[in-house]
Amino acid sequence: MAKKEETVSLIDSFSEFKELKNIDRTTMVSVLEESFRSVIAKMFGTDENYDVIVNPDKGDFEIWRNREVVADDQLTNPNMQISLTEARKIDASYEVGEEVTDEVIFEKFGRRAILNLRQTLASKILELEKDSLYNKYIDKVGTIISAEVYQIWKKEILLLDDEGNELLLPKTEQIPSDFYRKGETVRAVVARVDNKNNNPKIILSRTSPVFLQRLFEQEVPEINDGLITIKKIARIPGERAKIAVESYDERIDPVGACVGVKGSRIHGIVRELRNENIDVINYTSNIQLFIQRALSPAKISSIQMHEEEKKAEVYLKPEEVSLAIGKGGLNIKLASMLTEYTIDVYREVSDEAVDDEDIYLDEFKDEIDEWVINAIKGIGLDTAKAVLNAPREMLIEQADLEENTVDDVIKVLKAEFEK
Repeated sequence: MAKKEETVSLIDSFSEFKELKNIDRTTMVSVLEESFRSVIAKMFGTDENYDVIVNPDKGDFEIWRNREVVADDQLTNPNMQISLTEARKIDASYEVGEEVTDEVIFEKFGRRAILNLRQTLASKILELEKDSLYNKYIDKVGTIISAEVYQIWKKEILLLDDEGNELLLPKTEQIPSDFYRKGETVRAVVARVDNKNNNPKIILSRTSPVFLQRLFEQEVPEINDGLITIKKIARIPGERAKIAVESYDERIDPVGACVGVKGSRIHGIVRELRNENIDVINYTSNIQLFIQRALSPAKISSIQMHEEEKKAEVYLKPEEVSLAIGKGGLNIKLASMLTEYTIDVYREVSDEAVDDEDIYLDEFKDEIDEWVINAIKGIGLDTAKAVLNAPREMLIEQADLEENTVDDVIKVLKAEFEK
């Protein structure tokens, strides 16, 4: 009964191995042979006098042992030698010094040898699967894949690809409004493959600028064909993005091609990114012009550049300031990310505009903290009346101030004009 179980156990080992994904025949034969040799070497101290023939198609194998014929009284190593008497039982014509090759039945090595083989095989199979997974995905870094949600945890989602490989989508790589249920399909870009201690982890991302770039490449044939180039991308995932594009063919309008007729090409991308607003602008190497375009839809009156500090002071008409800054300061933040310049926005105030009835904010430093004054000036409001005329919500959102701080400022400024 034990022998039968051992044989079945060996057959199982082969069938498990044959079901392996992405393992070529040569590698399979090599690993099986190596596993047998490893067990033989453990048992006899060497495997050099053994021939192992593996037939993975049939799920069987042969092991042949080569031994030198020695005189009966000269036998010292039964693994490497065979006595003349024993040799002649196989074939009566054998003489001392000749080599005898006979088949070894692996099952006769006993239960321990078979268990050893299974453990060795399991270890090598696991190693091969890890190598195969790593090699498959290291070549896919930067490409979009689809995978199915298998398990949802607090800090990450476990997904399975179409071959059942495990992939991870960390919370930090998810768009804030992403919401998935088990069994749903997720599209993401392969961000990286970590391989610590030969244990590959495939990390996906939906927040990476590369994800946005690949979506455009899929939706806009001119980008895929190389007629339009994506030069720069800035993203605040799920909120807003700016993408700078350039065409080397004067007949092609790169912005129009990316947006499509009535927004047909960009709509799919926006939906995939949970309604992320996407501004597409024409790229230029003229940094001053690039900053102007990056601050769109605001119209700029003038710019002062400080190229060594990578800083730009932008002056706008009062009605353009809130457009330049954008809701929650997103527009100016993205423009800075896209151009790699620190952008400071200032409201144009002529000397005539600051009459006897208006006062510069700096005059209130005794009553209002300087950092609060700087935050308000940062959104282009330099005078008391400009602040009082601005919507309260604008001061809270765009200057990023607490409601009670804004109310205190308004109270101080109003008191000045009531004197």
